[in-house]
Amino acid sequence: MVIGEPAPQQAQRQPHPPLPKAPPHKELPVYQHPPTKVTSDQVRPRYFSTMLDIGFFVLAGIASLYLAWILAADGLNVDRLWYWIPFWGVLAYLALPRLHRVLTWIYVPDYFIGRTRTSDGLLGDPVNLGFLGREKQLHQVMEDSGWTLAQPITARTAWKMIVSSLFKRSYPQAPVSPLFLFGHQQDFAYQQEVDGNPHKRHHVRFWKTPEGWLLPGGHRADWLAAGTYDRSVGLSLFTLQVTHKIDANIDIERNYIVSTIEHHHPEVPVGIIEDFSTGYHSRNGGGDVIQTDGDLPIVDVSVVPTSGSQPVPKKPRRPSSLILGCVLILLMSIFPTATTVLNLLRPDLFADVPELGESEAGVARAVSIGFVVLVVALLTVLAIATAAGVVWTRTITLLLLSGLIIAIAFAGPAMGFGQPGRSLSFGDLSTLSFAILALLALSSTSVRNFVEAKRQLRRENRKRPAPE
Repeated sequence: MVIGEPAPQQAQRQPHPPLPKAPPHKELPVYQHPPTKVTSDQVRPRYFSTMLDIGFFVLAGIASLYLAWILAADGLNVDRLWYWIPFWGVLAYLALPRLHRVLTWIYVPDYFIGRTRTSDGLLGDPVNLGFLGREKQLHQVMEDSGWTLAQPITARTAWKMIVSSLFKRSYPQAPVSPLFLFGHQQDFAYQQEVDGNPHKRHHVRFWKTPEGWLLPGGHRADWLAAGTYDRSVGLSLFTLQVTHKIDANIDIERNYIVSTIEHHHPEVPVGIIEDFSTGYHSRNGGGDVIQTDGDLPIVDVSVVPTSGSQPVPKKPRRPSSLILGCVLILLMSIFPTATTVLNLLRPDLFADVPELGESEAGVARAVSIGFVVLVVALLTVLAIATAAGVVWTRTITLLLLSGLIIAIAFAGPAMGFGQPGRSLSFGDLSTLSFAILALLALSSTSVRNFVEAKRQLRRENRKRPAPE
């Protein structure tokens, strides 16, 4: 059928014509091409900086598992049973997501297969809608059809979402979790809350397709979308995170979204790409069962008139993980530094060294304090420059964090790390936790993409001719 025209109901599908027969071979076939191994470098080109980032990424995942093990071992002490709560937090929100991200980078295709991906790299919700038209027209149609624009995820909206879920307070603009398509997060999402219950909602995410990109089969779509219905809140099967659980039959939600648009904008043509994918049942990134018939409606909103100017292009935002990582570095340096300086100021610090007189002890104390302050100043400068998106300072910071974590891991048994019956001091555990959390944050994909974009922008600015 033609995209842009209504689909006939219960259309009879014609059988395929028989395949032509190949001429018979008169001679015994011989394989003419010598076998060559296709390496991963040919599929995904690797550069030194990329390999270095991969190393930091993997090391951060191993370090998060190490931190989870330490918390579990310390949690065996009767007075620290509450450590099992941060153990679950580290395992569910840090260790398992990073482990999934590393493994899926290896075996999940990095091209369009009709499925989105979670931030952990797992296959997410299926793509089940396509749209033609400009962004402003799409916003106009969705708002007219009774849908509410979801707010982006920030510390404030995330906290508000947690409170509304716990107390079942209405939150019509609640953020949705990020899903990725074409290598980037959804551009925006719309939702409809059900009966004022934040646990239940209709929602659909939208992604702008690359310029000139065509769907399999040569069909055009300016936007792709994934719509599902949240039926409750529960734990993810793969990461143990608290998340929404979706209804298995995503075709019902897909048809509901299209029906709301057709009801409020009957002039909008809707076509269907039948058998866009084979009908299948699977699981999404949260472990929920999904099933679909494989059809893909294409909604043409380009016929909808809009008023006003075009939306201003969005500037890339500094990822929250970058800010968090830099703040953790500052905290990691300030707290131990304060303790060290207080110890250095003790009058009896050099009492066991009779060779040092009062003046020599003062010099030693001043040099020690100066060295500590210098280290803190260096870490502060690195943190500020990294937050600004400087590539080389991020690399140096990751190297320092990696070295610190590896050194602590080797010295861990002597310090009591992970030893049942022995408890770590709060300062030691805080330093290790801050270092691992900072390494996880600064090695994340969002931070790497941000600093690379900043570097590319600086290169483009240098190439521009200076104004006369």
